[in-house]
Amino acid sequence: MPIVELHVMEGYDVQEKQRLGAFLTRAVRFVIPAEPDAVTVLIHDTPEQNFFRGGEPKQLARAKQDPELIVRAFLSEMGERAFENAGLRLAPDFVMQFPGAPPMRDLADLMAWAAIRYRKIAKTYVGFDALQSDGNAAIVYCRGTLSGEWLDGTPFEGIRFIDSFEVEDNLITRQDVWNDIAEVKAQA
Repeated sequence: MPIVELHVMEGYDVQEKQRLGAFLTRAVRFVIPAEPDAVTVLIHDTPEQNFFRGGEPKQLARAKQDPELIVRAFLSEMGERAFENAGLRLAPDFVMQFPGAPPMRDLADLMAWAAIRYRKIAKTYVGFDALQSDGNAAIVYCRGTLSGEWLDGTPFEGIRFIDSFEVEDNLITRQDVWNDIAEVKAQA
């Protein structure tokens, strides 16, 4: 039964500690074949006045926003066609890449590209996975199926997709998309 003890500076709220506990449990299970209930995480709060690094007192670092929630909010706004709100979640150097398309830098590029491919599209999500890269970006994968209407009004559904998002400083910096839409359309 693995036990993880973590000491943090006092000041993180309950939700932030719950996120830490969940991620530490998954990290342990990535290496050790233990059921979730067999992993114990203990988080100890250290008062700020008792925290020093290099002989100097340090202040609490603010917790990052949950990158999965940032991506879910973006996708929800896109689905609701709230493009202005969705655009606020994108970094100034944002880039998105779809199969067979040139890199796109903003949502207007995406709308123009999509307008000649289908009339409408919706995503059904099967799952989300978030992880921290070796750098500063968090990576969020979402996967599921696409449904909608081709330009001629013919419906389609069940097209597989997976999207990869990079999130830095609470903004989406990159989106890579993989799907079977071209293969399905070619067969239609």
